Amino acid sequence: MTDGRGAGSPAGRQVMGSDAVERSDVYDVDASDPSHSLIDRSGMDPAEVAQITELMTAFGELREAEDALSEASRAYMHLGTTDMKALHYLIVCRHRNILGTPRGIADHLSITPAATTKLLDRLERGGHVTRSAHPSDRRALTVSITPATYASAMETVGRAQSRRFHAAARLTSAERDVVIRFLRDTRNEIALSEQAWAGGTEAAGGAGAAAESAGDSSTEVAENSSTD
Repeated sequence: MTDGRGAGSPAGRQVMGSDAVERSDVYDVDASDPSHSLIDRSGMDPAEVAQITELMTAFGELREAEDALSEASRAYMHLGTTDMKALHYLIVCRHRNILGTPRGIADHLSITPAATTKLLDRLERGGHVTRSAHPSDRRALTVSITPATYASAMETVGRAQSRRFHAAARLTSAERDVVIRFLRDTRNEIALSEQAWAGGTEAAGGAGAAAESAGDSSTEVAENSSTD
């Protein structure tokens, strides 16, 4: 029987806090839900639960790697999350010979026209995009990524992100089908539209505004840091 103290710990000192929890424990279903109040696992084989925990751990490790790469990408480019997404959109437009427009960017990012103008002002000021007259619509503008930013993004951030393809290519076609089904099923299970506590579909609609705000804030931090 234990009294909450680790072996060798001074008497009366409880071992609590992050230093007493293994990193992988945060993804362990038994550690997160020991009383089965969230998921009834009473009829499951312990080996199946252990394998699911390993899968959730791998999933969490992937998110951590993606977060680290995204953070490094933003720091390297001195841009915010929304800015990076806008540039990625313009890169795809360039590759597909599609004219990028403020409206297209706004729709892609789910942000308002006013926020789009603010974003493009920021990117143009930083030398990342240019705006030109639309060739067939006198009331519209086109937006293009500058050659320097395109080359920088493709050879650094783009090349790092593209390595995901290698992992997918190492799977068989049948294995990829399983992964695709799992990822989309997981997305559907955790979608905000299915979460009553988050306001259902209203919460999903507000995600763009939240991303917009986060993008502005992180960009301001990056701009301030680059001028220090």
